[in-house]
Amino acid sequence: MAEKACKGMGLLKLAEERASLKKKLDEEKRKQQLDSVPYIPKDCVSNILIRLPIESLQRSRFVCKPWYSIIKSPTFIRDHLQRAEKVFIFLSPVKGFSRQWSDQESCFHENPNTFSVESKIFELKSVNVLHRPLINPYLKYAIKYMVLADGKIRIHDYNATCLGKIRASCDGLIVADNMLRKGELMIMNPVTRELNLLPLGTIYPPHDESFGLVYCHTRGYILVHLFRDESQFIGCEVLQIGDKSWRLIDGPSFGLIKWLGYDPVQAIGALHWVPEIDHSEHIVTMTIVDHKFHKIMLPKTGRFNDRIMEAYDHLCFVTHEEMNEINIWILESMSGEAWTKKYTIAIGCIRDLIPLYFSRFKWELYFLDKDNSVFGFDFEDEQMKKFTTVKGSFMLSGAEYTLHVNSLVSWQWEEIDCVDAISA
Repeated sequence: MAEKACKGMGLLKLAEERASLKKKLDEEKRKQQLDSVPYIPKDCVSNILIRLPIESLQRSRFVCKPWYSIIKSPTFIRDHLQRAEKVFIFLSPVKGFSRQWSDQESCFHENPNTFSVESKIFELKSVNVLHRPLINPYLKYAIKYMVLADGKIRIHDYNATCLGKIRASCDGLIVADNMLRKGELMIMNPVTRELNLLPLGTIYPPHDESFGLVYCHTRGYILVHLFRDESQFIGCEVLQIGDKSWRLIDGPSFGLIKWLGYDPVQAIGALHWVPEIDHSEHIVTMTIVDHKFHKIMLPKTGRFNDRIMEAYDHLCFVTHEEMNEINIWILESMSGEAWTKKYTIAIGCIRDLIPLYFSRFKWELYFLDKDNSVFGFDFEDEQMKKFTTVKGSFMLSGAEYTLHVNSLVSWQWEEIDCVDAISA
């Protein structure tokens, strides 16, 4: 009996040794396989990732820790921002809700993958679910963006909703109304879905105010607010994002701005406003560094379909001088304020074309016709081409389009960078 027990223990020990040997061999084999994977330098990985579309880039963050570290780094985000093409961001009415919606319903259920701005605001303010007011889904808007590329119009969805109007955009950040509290604004990145509330400023009706969001390398992101009172005086206040209060500054001289309907344009270190809806002989400019307002004369009187815009780090004035002629004027810097005629487009009856924006990476200018058709003029082949809409994509009649870029930018790490810049 003892001999049998001894034999059994010997077999058990032999089995354990074999299992241990197999485990060791498996680990060595796995290590050899890992060692056989070629090493890819971090810079090469970054160079590959930066070429991905924004949607793929967002998902790529969660592939592994090294990729997450690369994509979240400020250097990568800045480099990606420099490669981002311009798009139009806009609000589209949310569809698909039953007409039977009523106040008796306990809550409004959205798609679980949809980011609700108002729900996030409730979280920031720690509002209990039971105490949150009902929101009529018919008042909600989906946040979308439109891409013009390769002769096509494509509409994309951020899978995000909000109630408020978009007021300003810069580097992928947008400022919009918080409709849950009168006069309050919020700042967010619709790609990363980062959001924060801004302190209350001066409250004026939307048609009597204008907002501009700009980036200053020493101060971070700054929100500029112009507002017009009953006597037609234009006041101004600025908010450095991250501060707890607005700061009043001297606005433009009386009479320089008569209309605040056009969004300001950021270029050559300043914000620029067109002061009238028609017959503008000058523009009003606020330099970002010192917050001083200036008057700059236009090379020609601006008419209803003329526009100023940023083009390749310069300020550009696109003007209809004849029924079949559009001239492109360039202002390269604030010093000297001398406009130079850069190009003339003369290709037939183009009087009704409204300039939209210049492509960031090729010499191409986009236009909107009175019937909502989009055209692009390529300065290399000197041809005007009409864009075709991809199935399901179309220009919304009456929608307000804001020039935008999709990025991973956050105002928070910019604040840190600014502190470092000032310390240096």
